Amino acid sequence: MTSIDIKYVKNLHPIFTKPKRIKIIVGGRGSTKSTGVADLVAAKISNGELVCCARENQNSIEESVHRTILDEISRLGINGFEDTKTSITHTSGGRTFYRGLSRNITSLKSTLSGVDLLWIEEGEDISANTLRVLTASVRLNAEDTERLLDGRKLESQAQMDELLAQSGFEMPEIIITMNRGRRDGAVAKKWLVRAEKELKRCGYYEDDSIMVVEMNYTDMPKSWFIASGLEVERLDDEDKMSTAEYDHKWKGYYMDEVENSIIKGEWFDACINAHKIEKLKKVFEPHGCKIAAHDPFNDGEDAGGYAMRHGSIITKVRSKTKGAIDETCDWATDHAINDGADWFVWDEDGMGTGLKRQISDNFKGTKINFHGFRGGLSGKGQDNAEKIYQKLEDDKDKLPKTYMETFLNNRSQYYIALADLMFNTYKCVVRGDYIDPNEMISLDSEGIENLIDLRSQLTRIPRIANGKGLRQIMSKKEMKTNKIDSPNEGDCIMMLMFKPPVKKERRALNYTKSAIM
Repeated sequence: MTSIDIKYVKNLHPIFTKPKRIKIIVGGRGSTKSTGVADLVAAKISNGELVCCARENQNSIEESVHRTILDEISRLGINGFEDTKTSITHTSGGRTFYRGLSRNITSLKSTLSGVDLLWIEEGEDISANTLRVLTASVRLNAEDTERLLDGRKLESQAQMDELLAQSGFEMPEIIITMNRGRRDGAVAKKWLVRAEKELKRCGYYEDDSIMVVEMNYTDMPKSWFIASGLEVERLDDEDKMSTAEYDHKWKGYYMDEVENSIIKGEWFDACINAHKIEKLKKVFEPHGCKIAAHDPFNDGEDAGGYAMRHGSIITKVRSKTKGAIDETCDWATDHAINDGADWFVWDEDGMGTGLKRQISDNFKGTKINFHGFRGGLSGKGQDNAEKIYQKLEDDKDKLPKTYMETFLNNRSQYYIALADLMFNTYKCVVRGDYIDPNEMISLDSEGIENLIDLRSQLTRIPRIANGKGLRQIMSKKEMKTNKIDSPNEGDCIMMLMFKPPVKKERRALNYTKSAIM
């Protein structure tokens, strides 16, 4: 067994020394995540082990970590290695091989059986399908399993753990190095979500299944980081990048936003439980109509959604991924009835066109009113078309614009209204500005089924240019073309911006007998 002296940042100590089937190293640029794991790979193949280095998309060796490992072997001054151009081998019998996981994931089921280590770079890009196949494929091969058991019969995982401790046998491991990417990414949803609270507290999380460590440039010796030349780049990025872009690149934060997103991540975050902040509890005290909204199920392409708003608080958000469109509609109307809704709004475009009769039947005998939302309506056809959108008090020479002179269609109008409310809440909660209570919105985390998915959906809706100078957002069809997931629950939140018509009270005529004679 070759002895190699590796110096590494303390964050990596549990990764290098403590057994765990799944190990995740997450963080931003310049943290030496890849360098540290490359050192570990060099040590393993020098001891006769088989290592697969993979990423979701890889078309050639040049796109792999092959060069990184070779550079580290050279820096460490280890002998016995050979670069075959397609792998790295060692006289001990150890070697690396490389795979692009998305090209043919099913072929890896047998390929990965028997590897000692699977290193996945850029884990934020891993798809749910890849992850599902991958984790089940990294296991002991038949020969090693028989050698470990040696005729024993195991009845529980506890017995297995005890056997491993006694035998000194090492189980194959998966190490994932990554920035966070999107909150709805496969690795984030499957593993990181449970670790985030502890990572924020101390940079380390562990349970029976996974180990996660956080590493950023701030964990490096300052002199090393400056000498690397990255400090100049970091300072330039800090000056020129948006907060979201900088935090993603250098601090390893999630990057849900797309270019020209109408809702920023920090706005969304400020809205979470804003109504529970002590000084704002009275401001957000719910009043007025309870409005429910439903985005219909679309034959397996999109999930069905449901949301509820009372006053300035989004109290409930749910999604449904199974069942026909009529079943999902019944599910949504049942929620509305149970939640005591006054109004029910549903997307009447596309799949929702034929739901009016069903919704009417479902609400018979209740006080619930209903309204079909038409996101594509534009010009004089859109909601509030001829109402004044914005009074231009600062410029008396200009005429105020109506809604139809401001927005392309209903979808743009309602989503930008939501964005305005979220920005106002951000200004109040984060900056301490005074904002009219009716111009803010709060998200109740207890009633929202999946805040992570909702954040990702709402921060990935881009504004696009309009030749007529109207305010316009990207359509759902264009989002699909641009590989942006459909905002199902997000659309429900958007439709909650609906303002019910004010009923005019009938006044009795005041007349005298002589007046009509």
